[in-house]
Amino acid sequence: MSALADAVDAARAAQASARVDLLLIAGMVEPHSRVLDIGCGEGELLRLLAESRNVDARGMELSQRGVNDCVAKGLSVIQGDADMDLADYPDDSFDYVILSQTIQATRHPRVVLEHMLRIGRRAIVSFPNFGHWKIRAQLGFRGRMPVTSNLSFAWYDTPNIHFCTIRDFVSLTQDLSIEIERAVALDTTGARVRVNAPWWFWNLFGEQAVFLLKRGK
Repeated sequence: MSALADAVDAARAAQASARVDLLLIAGMVEPHSRVLDIGCGEGELLRLLAESRNVDARGMELSQRGVNDCVAKGLSVIQGDADMDLADYPDDSFDYVILSQTIQATRHPRVVLEHMLRIGRRAIVSFPNFGHWKIRAQLGFRGRMPVTSNLSFAWYDTPNIHFCTIRDFVSLTQDLSIEIERAVALDTTGARVRVNAPWWFWNLFGEQAVFLLKRGK
């Protein structure tokens, strides 16, 4: 019983310390699934999924430091580049392929998204919304590239190269005939933006968004 209690305590601790968007993503994943987390960083989401959803969790991370941190935690992570290495995975390798706060840092977001839904039955994508009113205000009134808690880099050293808005992302899913199974927008406090609000409302007040996607028919 002590081993079980330790596992439960570990899962609760992971949930308590996780970012709100990571908790949302974990809640979208069915237990005992096969999961690939692209751009997994130090493995926060991977560990949360393994401990709270009991999934077969694998990761891909570009930085060697991130890979080393994950391996030190006992996580199954390889070094790889989403823009180049997803093409090597066979079709239907995973139940879920996750890209958390990373799509804006890829060189070819459209191609990456296509590969995600080729190698996974479903894809989960979260990203900062460049259409948020605070970002519009900084651009409109200060005339400078915005820096926020969610977009914390200055323009000259940011890894983000393809900013998008929630409406941009929805438009991309339509272009690719991708079905949106579920979507959640979060405001600056981490609270959910009104569920039944139209896209323009989410685009204005959602600081970030999480989308659960599947292949269109």
